[in-house]
Amino acid sequence: MNTPLAVTVAGLRFNNPILLAAGTAAFGRELADVISLDALGGLVTKAVSPRPRHGAPAPRVAEFAGGMINAVGLANPGLDVVRNTELPWLAQHVRAARVLVNVVGDCVEDFAVVVGSLTDAVVSGFELNVSCPNVHAGGMEFGADPRVLATLVRGARAQTQRPLFVKLSPMLPDIAAAARVAVDAGADGITVINTIPGLVVDIEKRTPAVGFGSGGVSGPGLLPVGVLAAWKVRRAVAVPIIGVGGVTSARDALQYLLAGASLVGIGTAALRDPRTPERVVRELAAWCAHEGVTVAEISGSLRWPA
Repeated sequence: MNTPLAVTVAGLRFNNPILLAAGTAAFGRELADVISLDALGGLVTKAVSPRPRHGAPAPRVAEFAGGMINAVGLANPGLDVVRNTELPWLAQHVRAARVLVNVVGDCVEDFAVVVGSLTDAVVSGFELNVSCPNVHAGGMEFGADPRVLATLVRGARAQTQRPLFVKLSPMLPDIAAAARVAVDAGADGITVINTIPGLVVDIEKRTPAVGFGSGGVSGPGLLPVGVLAAWKVRRAVAVPIIGVGGVTSARDALQYLLAGASLVGIGTAALRDPRTPERVVRELAAWCAHEGVTVAEISGSLRWPA
């Protein structure tokens, strides 16, 4: 039965548009005793690479007045552990929520390897993190080179019929153009945005606040950047958008939805308070009931000034 919050995105039905963003809850275990994962529309897993990654040195996370900076280094147990341990757990404990696997790699071929290897029924689709560095091309982000981006997406597309969402960086000079490249190569949707590079300094120690030095900035200050990216991408491509960045309330989520997103991810706010995503679902349901609208009806309905 359809509800005001239900949406169909890339052929998948979500009970509501609220997702746990990648990295927020690893593979779900960490929050399973705190919230009901099935109360959410879905979750995006921690990054998965073909080989284990130990990640960046500690400390990996630091808060500041405008949000949070992190330098985790895409740490993850690797493809084999995820396939043999994490996905079976998700299959047993998640019934209604959709599971999207976030995919990273050191080279273009790594993405196809991960996508082609994860055929478990619990996996509804994939999110390709093309903001990570291409080690075989001097460290340039995969998404920064249109030819590399197209090759990467085509390679992943050849390995699965499940939906592919391509996660783009807000630092791209033309995020709409990158979205068009990804869609033309076979992407079913676009995720915007990833974190913004930044530096937070511990003035007492006179050192960076995170062990790697610089890191990715997230939190409330990222909201307007992400909403603008969603609006730009919506004007460029017709595929669904996952809006991520700075969401702490239903009103924040609504900004993404009005700008053109179909789904909304919550990351930093869920790290601070794991109950935030469930609260946002309740707030969104109340708002839709008050306005007499459905999420599907309001998506992309932003009225731009004449």
